Amino acid sequence: MSVSTASAVGHDELAVLKLLALEGGLEGDVKISCSRLADRLDASNQTASRRLQRLESADLLERDTVSDGQWVAVTDDGERLLHAEYEDYRRIFEAKSEVELDGTVTSGMGEGRHYISLPGYKRQFEDRLGYEPFPGTLNVELREESVRRRSAVASLEPVPIDGWEDDDRTYGPAVCYAATIETAEGDRYENAHTIAPERTHHDDDQLEVIAPEKLREELDLEDDDHVTVYVGDRR
Repeated sequence: MSVSTASAVGHDELAVLKLLALEGGLEGDVKISCSRLADRLDASNQTASRRLQRLESADLLERDTVSDGQWVAVTDDGERLLHAEYEDYRRIFEAKSEVELDGTVTSGMGEGRHYISLPGYKRQFEDRLGYEPFPGTLNVELREESVRRRSAVASLEPVPIDGWEDDDRTYGPAVCYAATIETAEGDRYENAHTIAPERTHHDDDQLEVIAPEKLREELDLEDDDHVTVYVGDRR
């Protein structure tokens, strides 16, 4: 869903979308009339119709008008918009919660091995994480729904890694979060952390994980293997 699509509707239309989802619009077509919708919204029939039209124009809703009403269904884009709202409320009311991110193992660009081994970072890892990380990161390409969910990580308690400098250059800060890795077979590794450098070539769909051991060997992982990363409170 594009930014322009999301901005094409306001809070009033989002309220209609939520109402239709509660009526079953995520599972398939539900039948509703403008008069019934208007009563639920405490608005006029024209207002109810106009909000449905805006949702349809933004590709958040599909509808088919019949003689005694209309059949409507929330689209995938509509579900994503509702899920984004859900994540915002999770950040408000579940500030100490755990965030579950799904993805597949992928090969990185080799930067992790170099930066994690730098002395200015290593000292902080040992002091603040309680271990010296294996020189390299486990790279996870997040699935689409987890890319959206990732923003909820910002509500968790971080472990800051300060920037530093030597005679040659300045190195930027990073943020770590406690993490547990689980494979598709149910094997788990709990003493890990996600790490997000301030300057990185990775997009939001790329997650980097560090640990005392080489996670690929500990969990017998190869590229394209599915993993779930639980970020936040230890399970």
